[in-house]
Amino acid sequence: MSIYYPYPMKTLIQLEELALLLLGIFAFHLTELSWWWFAGLFFLPDIGMIGYLAGEKTGAWIYNLFHHRGISLLIFGLGVLLESQTAEIAGIILFSHIAFDRMLGYGLKYKKGFKFTHLGEIGKK
Repeated sequence: MSIYYPYPMKTLIQLEELALLLLGIFAFHLTELSWWWFAGLFFLPDIGMIGYLAGEKTGAWIYNLFHHRGISLLIFGLGVLLESQTAEIAGIILFSHIAFDRMLGYGLKYKKGFKFTHLGEIGKK
């Protein structure tokens, strides 16, 4: 524990990601679509893990493409600009999924393996 924070940095990051997840949930609420869409599409970005069938480097690149917050915001922004509800929903789902993953400690991947992320090694305490 740091002398500057009364709690571990991991907790601070988890709280930040929880807030972003709640923002994504609120944004989806504004679409007035059935919550079944949110539930049904929520884990779709994990299709990026299929890239690992082609090796660690390709897997990390594809996974990171499907889990990059900037891309989620770009898709959402294009949806707003082009008046495409489909793109807006895709951006919201992607944004929400990323926040959920990061809240659990699943960060962007390094090419040396799935468990090596920008948030630290998965499964290591």
